[in-house]
Amino acid sequence: MDLDSLSQQLIERFQHGMPLCAEPYREMAQVLGCSAAEVMACLQRLELAGALSRIGPVFEHTRAGASTLAALAVPIERLEQVAARVSQYPEVNHNYAREHRYNLWFVLTGPHRQHLQQVLDELEQDTGLTPLDLPMLTAYRIDLGFSLGEQP
Repeated sequence: MDLDSLSQQLIERFQHGMPLCAEPYREMAQVLGCSAAEVMACLQRLELAGALSRIGPVFEHTRAGASTLAALAVPIERLEQVAARVSQYPEVNHNYAREHRYNLWFVLTGPHRQHLQQVLDELEQDTGLTPLDLPMLTAYRIDLGFSLGEQP
């Protein structure tokens, strides 16, 4: 997707945090030198194009509950079916296929570790597949943002 100048500036400037105030779109517009209506229209275009999935906070998961990275070794003929089942759980944040024996990877979050174990156990019962459970031990770098500028 080719991004216009406003879209690129909006993403680069605010993907790591939005103004915490009564009128965040107005403040964003002031920073970008445009109107709040232009900011909102730009965000709507990005959403319709599939480039933007949500606007909202990202919480420090180690302070807000528990999380784990999990994987399943799914027979290829069942991949779509199992992926759809995994995606039905509200605890699933990400769910994607990879080229590997463990070909379905997903992130679970919940209020505590026991809750995650219940979800993993239920998934195993539902699918007949044993999840690989990889809770994070140490975070060395976590950044959910992406640079849109030209790379050297």
